[in-house]
Amino acid sequence: MIYQEIESLAALKILLDNEEVISYKAFQNLDFTKIDLSLLNHHTFSNCLFLGCQLPGFLHKHIVDSFIFPQLDMPYNCYINRLYTKDDLYDQYILGQPESYQNTYDQKVYRHFIKTGKITSDIKETLARRLHDHAITDALDDFLAAYDEKRLVAIMGGHALPRHTPAYKQIAQLSKSLTESGYLMTSGGGPGAMEATHLGAWLAGKSEDTLQNAISILSEAPVFTHPLWLDKAFEVLKFYPETDYNSLGVPTWLYGHEPPTPFATHIAKYFANSVREDGLLTIAKGGIIFAPGSAGTVQEIFQEATQNHYLSFGYASPMIFMDKAYWTKEMPVYTCLQNLLNEGKYKNLILAIADEPEAIKREIVNFTYSHNLS
Repeated sequence: MIYQEIESLAALKILLDNEEVISYKAFQNLDFTKIDLSLLNHHTFSNCLFLGCQLPGFLHKHIVDSFIFPQLDMPYNCYINRLYTKDDLYDQYILGQPESYQNTYDQKVYRHFIKTGKITSDIKETLARRLHDHAITDALDDFLAAYDEKRLVAIMGGHALPRHTPAYKQIAQLSKSLTESGYLMTSGGGPGAMEATHLGAWLAGKSEDTLQNAISILSEAPVFTHPLWLDKAFEVLKFYPETDYNSLGVPTWLYGHEPPTPFATHIAKYFANSVREDGLLTIAKGGIIFAPGSAGTVQEIFQEATQNHYLSFGYASPMIFMDKAYWTKEMPVYTCLQNLLNEGKYKNLILAIADEPEAIKREIVNFTYSHNLS
């Protein structure tokens, strides 16, 4: 039996209005004490899951053959029923006061993560982290259900890419253009090339001059180690506070010293980097664009090549390398994969390499079009 997820009080009220015996429902992070108690008193809950819910004492006698998972005493919600937003992670941030970053939810959780150990044998802590990451994956699945999987595109690249470089602008322009063409852009959700991805998506539908103005502001703090890196991002958001487009960032507290970009409208932040990294590669079935990066990006390239080689999810997605000189000479991964493909040691890879954002976009669009015809 598949459990129906109930994730809001509004959905709970509709359920109570229509069913007296409620079965095979999963209630996620709901405060039942905010419901009319006399209404609850006329219902029976059978074979249900209660995940981190607040329950009035009397309700327990109305719950049979069910499982109740209590909240654990942690600085994070183990049963969060939606993806994070910038307002969640940066709840206490004050523009013009960069030191206020230390008071944010994001940093409080990171400090707890470091204090308890990136790797810990504390069973309560490991359980809480797994429950949290499970909840994030569930919320991510719910979010992505509204999208055509072949229009989910990721950009991978270095976290150290400065904001004032031509490559940063190219990535932002490419992401902006793909977003305007109906693609959901995703990334690891951090600084550098990742931030450029979400900046472009945030400013989709706006002029190129707007993008250039935003980059000019951001360039005053070019790298994430600059004390004003986050402050300049929020300054841009003050000028352009709304967007008509979504983008998805998938960061991790394992690299919590790198602040997640606030330009992502939806943020799936994980404790387990392995779950986060493999999951990001998995959802980007419309293709992955690899901007210049170092060890982390190279690792992701070969993880993606493995998924495509084995057709792990039914078909291969394009792997497009941005910057010919970088990927054929400085870090010749493209050349390596192309040779392995030609020799038959790797199969099913769809490889392309280009310098211009327009050429990269054509590769993505051609794949979407050809795959939808097949």
